[in-house]
Amino acid sequence: MVEWYCIQKVLNDYEQASGQKLNRGKTSIFFSRNTAMDIRTQIMSVAGINFTQRYEKYLGLPAIIGRSKVSSLSGIKGRIWDKMQGWKEKFLSHAWKEILLKPVVQAILTYTMSVFLLPKTLCNEINSMMSKFWWGHKENDKKVAWISWEKMGKAKEKGGMGFPDLECFNLALLAKQGWRLTQNPTSLVARILQEKYHLNCTFLEAPLSKKSSYVWRSIWHAKNLLKEGLV
Repeated sequence: MVEWYCIQKVLNDYEQASGQKLNRGKTSIFFSRNTAMDIRTQIMSVAGINFTQRYEKYLGLPAIIGRSKVSSLSGIKGRIWDKMQGWKEKFLSHAWKEILLKPVVQAILTYTMSVFLLPKTLCNEINSMMSKFWWGHKENDKKVAWISWEKMGKAKEKGGMGFPDLECFNLALLAKQGWRLTQNPTSLVARILQEKYHLNCTFLEAPLSKKSSYVWRSIWHAKNLLKEGLV
């Protein structure tokens, strides 16, 4: 009985602290397989919310990353593909394709890359999609890439087109998050990560454990890049 009272108390405390009332109609709870059905029923009755059979997305990103990182993050590839299909590539010149690929595709990826380290396989697949879009003239034409996408990523003064290197861009955004953790240690996210992963040391000295979340692993992997830029 104490457990059900605590659940209700946590919900009430959240509403008082945030000054917002929880919309129970839009709120759901996820149970592990080890949770008995009678316990699930009682919790849902006390909390007044329904349960979901899978983790939902938050701001377009998956709440939980499984073992297959490519599968968990494949949604962004679908969003890019949908954009490309809507542009009707056969009517666009290379100038327009450059304008659309650089800001639009990069905008789709920026938020995800600021949170997660994208697998190299996924980055290569996205690069392949952009390359096919760039070289294709008509929908059914054979798309021949006359220049490698790596060379296309070079700056224009070096003979390229200046398309972003997704892996480098990803690390740069994650390093920026690490910089924020060092510069704003009293922020909510910095305090949470410090309590969980590096309580007795700074972010730059933090180790990586096997139980670390994928968000922390992603930011941690950009730590060396951040160290290289510090003076």
